[in-house]
Amino acid sequence: MQLEVGQIYEGKVTGITKFGAFISFENGQTGMVHISEVAPTFVNEIKDFVTEGQTVKVKVLAISEEGKISLSIKKALPEDQQRRPQRRQEGGRGGNRERQPRAPRPVPQPSQGRPGDFEWQSRRNDSGSFEDMMSRFKQTSDEKMSDLKRAGNEFRRGYSRRGQQK
Repeated sequence: MQLEVGQIYEGKVTGITKFGAFISFENGQTGMVHISEVAPTFVNEIKDFVTEGQTVKVKVLAISEEGKISLSIKKALPEDQQRRPQRRQEGGRGGNRERQPRAPRPVPQPSQGRPGDFEWQSRRNDSGSFEDMMSRFKQTSDEKMSDLKRAGNEFRRGYSRRGQQK
């Protein structure tokens, strides 16, 4: 029997490595199933899916000029079993789920305490022009910078250059 690309054959698992499994056919030819072609799910350990001596159906993917035969177990499965299992729709990444609007993220608001003390409040959906928003941002930024400078000066006044308290 001569192996043809695209055809499905039965073979026996003769060896297992970290990167794949070797399959032997009746005519004495041997091919390899790469770890990515063992199952439609993620394969961490090939031994979880096949064992030596097991008979498996494989599809011939390619035959190189040197005679190396590339095989796939997952492409030999019925078409409805070849696809990866669907992820849960409500969680995780991927899938074609509708996007839900996100809740507003909290924004730190400076308190009257030390710099770095913030009261967390949710963002307001302020309507206004871009110039108004930039003006408010600049004012808030200037207030924060002056608080930081004031705190730095107070810190420096309390200590000498060598780090000892006066």
